Amino acid sequence: MRVFVTGASGFVGSAVVEELKKAGHQVLGLARSDASAATLALNGVEVLRGDLEDLDSLRAGASASDGVIHCGFNHDFSRFAENCVMDRHAIDAMAGVLAGSDRPLIVTSGTGLFPAGLTIDEDMAAPDSSAIPRRSEQAAMAAYAAGVNASIVRLPPSVHGAGEHGFVPILIRLAREKGHAAYVGEGANHWPATHRFDAAQVYRLVFELGRKAAGRRFHAVDEGGIAFRDIATAIGRGLGLPAVSLTPEEAKAYFDWFSHFAAIDNRASSAITRETLGWLPSHQGLLQDLSEEHYFS
Repeated sequence: MRVFVTGASGFVGSAVVEELKKAGHQVLGLARSDASAATLALNGVEVLRGDLEDLDSLRAGASASDGVIHCGFNHDFSRFAENCVMDRHAIDAMAGVLAGSDRPLIVTSGTGLFPAGLTIDEDMAAPDSSAIPRRSEQAAMAAYAAGVNASIVRLPPSVHGAGEHGFVPILIRLAREKGHAAYVGEGANHWPATHRFDAAQVYRLVFELGRKAAGRRFHAVDEGGIAFRDIATAIGRGLGLPAVSLTPEEAKAYFDWFSHFAAIDNRASSAITRETLGWLPSHQGLLQDLSEEHYFS
């Protein structure tokens, strides 16, 4: 089948592209820049020039494909609320093209949107709070209610692997700058995690599930909750630096804008996803990955 992938040259999206191609699917990848277009073309991907603000390009990609995997999102956190509005408009535009057909629309969300202290599963709807501007899941469910074969894949705070430029590299950069890795208090808050290639397999399996996936949520979660203290300790070990406990006030100065993410206490189950899709993660876990040189070179 021919799959339109947004964010096709990104860290997760490029793994999704590779997974789809290995399974025999054709891929149409959205590319904003010349560099992204060249990378996709070099990997045998058909290129559609456009971006998440160019709704006509998104409609064209959805129209020309047997379904859509929406991995793209602008992760400039200084414009987070604005980017969340852009994301909803993008989902609405593609859903409008797919309405009335069985062609799937797979939307990306995150387990970290939930309040602390919960072990979330796939049956739990995302909280509808003004404090959380991201509305990817609400847009997907509105599309489903309108007859679109829409479903959701939730990613954990850590999607790891060689080439990552997400949350873990931010922690590594902070440790280098401050001279120590850090956690808050006992560091007993938890991050779930998944290797990027295991996450990519979830997207492919959901796509192939077809109409049976409609209206459902799936968790691309391998490790359900790793203590943040253990993540900080692994980072310190990789850099040859100590891992230090900070008070909440000290943590604000250390983590700055990243304080919210460092304090996430998020446990997630993927039991329903594993049973429904037959998904068996096979790549190494986050702490093992943090023993590899690629995170620190």
